[in-house]
Amino acid sequence: MKKIAISIICCLLALGNIAPAQAAKPKAKHVVMIALDGWGAYSMKKAEVPNIRALMADGCYTLKKRSVLPSSSAINWASMFNGAGTEIHGYTTWGSHTPEIPSAVTNEHGIFPTIYSLMQEQMPEAETGCLYEWEGIKYLVDTLAIKHYAQAKDYDKQPDKLCTMAEEYIKAEKPAFVAVCFDQLDHVGHADGHDTPAYYQQLETLDSYVKRIVDAVKAAGIYDDTIILMSADHGGIEKGHGGKTLQEMETPFIIAGKGIRKNGGQFEELMMQYDVAATIAYIFGLEQPQAWIGRPMVQVFK
Repeated sequence: MKKIAISIICCLLALGNIAPAQAAKPKAKHVVMIALDGWGAYSMKKAEVPNIRALMADGCYTLKKRSVLPSSSAINWASMFNGAGTEIHGYTTWGSHTPEIPSAVTNEHGIFPTIYSLMQEQMPEAETGCLYEWEGIKYLVDTLAIKHYAQAKDYDKQPDKLCTMAEEYIKAEKPAFVAVCFDQLDHVGHADGHDTPAYYQQLETLDSYVKRIVDAVKAAGIYDDTIILMSADHGGIEKGHGGKTLQEMETPFIIAGKGIRKNGGQFEELMMQYDVAATIAYIFGLEQPQAWIGRPMVQVFK
């Protein structure tokens, strides 16, 4: 019995000396997310978007990423950045500035944990940015956790203003993570309608901005260590969205770059809006909060 007791004690002592688990190694040093408000996946059957298609061909994608309900802006931008659904983060209306339902949990800033607050906590030295056209974005991303955020105002007078801001920021700061959120397609969807010539014309213009942003990543000298994502909050039908049709709910997700399966093609696994944040967290090796329900799309990585 004495020998058994000594053996058990030795085992316990050995276990006590095991080093704690190391944080997962980042898949890439930089992530650039280009997100288009109102970009329905249905559009990819007709759209003349060679630069977006080049990213699709180079990496992996799905045209069946589903929005959370309702399929409106603030709700889905929130889910894209914070890894949870409406019932958990509490944003429930198109233009929510604060949660209508109390968030299930909040961080030190009093907001549901976002990808930016995770990075601030676990990668405090990382340069992070959020650039956007729609002012509503700033209420959803936890600006207190972001190093640099800015709105492209009057973009109706200078349509490429946000693109120019993104180019300058990427070249100057080489951010670890930046989200560039365009609102123009949604405006056309409401004014002229989804699946209309005006809608596709605007999508072609945004496609040219995608090329400019990718070129800025190359000019910054970080392209070989960067993952580029494309996403959207919702699609649309006729001149609106918010309903339960697939035209409103299915949006593209594209991922290409460092460590991504090259020419991986379309993946079949189900993806939800909140899985975007989880995938970004996975890229950086971040620990997700328990309140997040998002799952990283691990199948897209080599």
